[in-house]
Amino acid sequence: MLSDKLDGNIVQDYQEIGVSFIDALTGLVNYGFFHMTMEREISRCERYGVTFTLGLVGIDSFKNYNKKNGLLAGEQLLKNIARVIEKKIRQVDLAARYSGDTFAILFMESDPDEAVIAAERIRTAVLNLPEQTTVSIGLAGYARESANAESIFQKASEALLKSKSTGKNCVSLFQKPETSPSDQPARVLIVDDIEKNLKLLEAMLLPLKYEVIRATSGRDALCVLDTTDIDLVLLDIMMPEMDGFEVCRRIKNTPRTQMVPVILVTALDDLESKIKGIEAGADDFLTKPPNRPELIARTKSLVKMKRLNNSFTSIENVLFSLARAVEAKDRYTQGHTERVSSLSLALGKKMGLSSQDMTALSYGGVMHDIGKIGVPNHILNKPGHLDKNEWAVMQQHSDIGYRIGLPLEKNLGLALQVIRSHHEKMDGSGYPDGLTGENIPLAARIVGIVDIYDALTTDRPYRKAMAKEKATAILLEEADQGKLDKRIVQELIDLLSEDGPETLA
Repeated sequence: MLSDKLDGNIVQDYQEIGVSFIDALTGLVNYGFFHMTMEREISRCERYGVTFTLGLVGIDSFKNYNKKNGLLAGEQLLKNIARVIEKKIRQVDLAARYSGDTFAILFMESDPDEAVIAAERIRTAVLNLPEQTTVSIGLAGYARESANAESIFQKASEALLKSKSTGKNCVSLFQKPETSPSDQPARVLIVDDIEKNLKLLEAMLLPLKYEVIRATSGRDALCVLDTTDIDLVLLDIMMPEMDGFEVCRRIKNTPRTQMVPVILVTALDDLESKIKGIEAGADDFLTKPPNRPELIARTKSLVKMKRLNNSFTSIENVLFSLARAVEAKDRYTQGHTERVSSLSLALGKKMGLSSQDMTALSYGGVMHDIGKIGVPNHILNKPGHLDKNEWAVMQQHSDIGYRIGLPLEKNLGLALQVIRSHHEKMDGSGYPDGLTGENIPLAARIVGIVDIYDALTTDRPYRKAMAKEKATAILLEEADQGKLDKRIVQELIDLLSEDGPETLA
């Protein structure tokens, strides 16, 4: 029985404020209860020297599954995976609904190696479900030097992100990197079906002291890329079975490898071949036999570009992990950032926004509350309305988030404006800058309105979630008062009436 392993004091705390601690769909405990249990477990570990491991289980491609099979099928999948997790963990362990399509597990008194075995049991069991789906799992063990819930959740989130970004359907354990990738020699994959051509390219690259990996066919090259981090591919076009154009196309259409630069090395010097290569996604061309100085210059340039892209991606991943760590601080906002990002994107698509604005909605939706990392827990988790002084502290989160992201202004673009300005009001009554009307960036206005809607339609410690109709009525009232952009509010209401909020989450 679930009740047999729940902390009675935490149950009593929830009963006193009249909020359910059980997720209605899956029957698991909710994120707030799980977070409080984890804090208790950290205290126990510090006192008695025991350990535990946190696991995050994410359903792979859940949005696509929902889109293809419908909301009811998606809900049934969530229930089935919840049952799998319950069956595969021990009686002493605790599982929760972490967010929309992600579950959390406390493996009590288990070190990470033991938790990996348990996680693999869950991953394998999911493969046998009739829905034919997969899960990715990230694990982080308790460590005395970083003994707080936020840091452990952040590490587990990074491990989950690693699982999803390296092919999905796998288990990853958080490990602190011993060396920076930039300190390691670059890996260059050379692909040609003729041995003497491989030897020539390898000899030309020797002065660069790169790690050179060979492949004699397109299929072999794709296998190498699937298992090894590659910084550059030198790819012959004229090969049997699968030519270089098709190999390049597959590299660029695979999320894990799409940022790997590809140089097509070919004896074909006609315009049609180059156009075909560009359409396949090639980054550069070299004519056989390659000129050595030209080969070295282009190779060095593209390897440097790949390393810079890696740095930007790593920094972005850290920011996304930090945004999720903020959710770990606020036990009442599970899944909030992902819902805001998803619904903002759907609204932006309906309104026909530019790709630049859509990127701002995606990044800004996830990171809009990142500044709450600087707000004390007793304010974030206060079971009631904030007083004047507490509200003043809370309002600082927009500026704090902006300053966190400012060093990446070129990378974040308009998303940085979303982070700073999503609480501005059309009449100038918002914060932190008191902007008015069109001075508030469009993406910030959209995220701000979706943020309010999501807050109104989810449970809070001092009230139950509102019905969609009541929440939209409040938005319309604020629009009539000149606080919100009325056009955006109406577009949101139209969108919700077309699809329902659940299908957009």
